[in-house]
Amino acid sequence: MSFFILIFAGMEKSTKKKIRKWLIVIVTIYVICGVALYFLQEKLLFHPEKLDADHKFSFTTPFKEINLPFNDKKNLSIIQFTVPDSARKGIVLYFHGNMRNVERYAYCVTHFTRNNYEVWMIDYPGFGKSTGERSEQIMYDDADQLYKMARTRVSKDSIIIYGKSIGTGVASHLAARSNCKRVILETPYCSIDALFKHYAFIYPVSWMTTYHFPSEECFKNINDPITIFHGTDDGTIPFSQAKRLMKVAKPRDELVAIKDGGHNNLADFPLFQHKLDSLLQLP
Repeated sequence: MSFFILIFAGMEKSTKKKIRKWLIVIVTIYVICGVALYFLQEKLLFHPEKLDADHKFSFTTPFKEINLPFNDKKNLSIIQFTVPDSARKGIVLYFHGNMRNVERYAYCVTHFTRNNYEVWMIDYPGFGKSTGERSEQIMYDDADQLYKMARTRVSKDSIIIYGKSIGTGVASHLAARSNCKRVILETPYCSIDALFKHYAFIYPVSWMTTYHFPSEECFKNINDPITIFHGTDDGTIPFSQAKRLMKVAKPRDELVAIKDGGHNNLADFPLFQHKLDSLLQLP
């Protein structure tokens, strides 16, 4: 440090002035971008699309719509994609990604229903018909509510906890607190802090983020087998996040790497389809 101070002291006045000017510009840009990151993180993380309360869903898979009003401000919207009771093997609790609402993710339920699993999917607050404030804890609480509802219908050994993208943080937290048959995570991350650090490594992101979803910590408390699906070319959540999660996973857990897979197209790959089918066909 003293070496640089000596160099700076030996510079001409005009040069010092230019350096100070550029330092002020760089620091100003750094601060402005940091403030923007802090206040816009909700918009960076979530891209909901609200639906009117009287909106009519039209899915090709048979379904039931359930709305749970907690108070005059909060409603939890749940879609249950059903199979005949006589054929039902269990229930998949599906926590979707950060875009739109359940209508965006309904295409994937056939992977489960063809294997005789019902799929119960909630919308997070502000998504679809779900209303009320949204926070990390509220999303956890809604997941707990869904699990409790499923337990009134089937045993814990007939429940699969499934998370996709942002929903993997919710799924990991639920799995760390509740027993199930298996945990399946599609394109997971270690934590929001770790994900932000990947993109904004020059900032103290752990101090700045209001959502954390510490999946890496949750893994230590998950007692049921975990399967991770992740594309090697994921441009949203890097494949390195899945590899890091496997370092804290147990020996029975597995990472299914989809070569050339991106963030939203894993279901197009035969490896994903065959592996998911094999998991759902396990007794």
